[in-house]
Amino acid sequence: MNRQELQTLAEERLADARALLEAGRWDGAYYLAGYAVECALKAYVARQTKEYDFPVKDAGSKFYIHDLEKLCNNARLTQVIEDESRRDREFGLNWLFVKDWKEEARYETHSRQKAEQMLAAVGDPQHGVLQCLRRYW
Repeated sequence: MNRQELQTLAEERLADARALLEAGRWDGAYYLAGYAVECALKAYVARQTKEYDFPVKDAGSKFYIHDLEKLCNNARLTQVIEDESRRDREFGLNWLFVKDWKEEARYETHSRQKAEQMLAAVGDPQHGVLQCLRRYW
């Protein structure tokens, strides 16, 4: 999978999350919004590799994880996130919420409020996590 495919996947998963939220499907909306961030982080990783391909599993096993905070750290984006959080308080609050997303969220139940908060934190056009990552992927 290459950088462009991961970027497209991030955008599509965010759109899917919005559609699920509109349909009252809170669990899927929450999960897919977080998954959009995972894809965006992996697009950043792909940008750092030859020909913009995501590393093969053996070479890039530290990137084959679903923990957003660890993935951010392994991709050496932690300082970028910290700097952005200092510069933009709303982004910082959004990241604090989003970073706790886990792959296991697909097995959990989420309230409407939590799903709406996740979508807002990920997709806000000025202060959203995906908006920030777009500048670096």
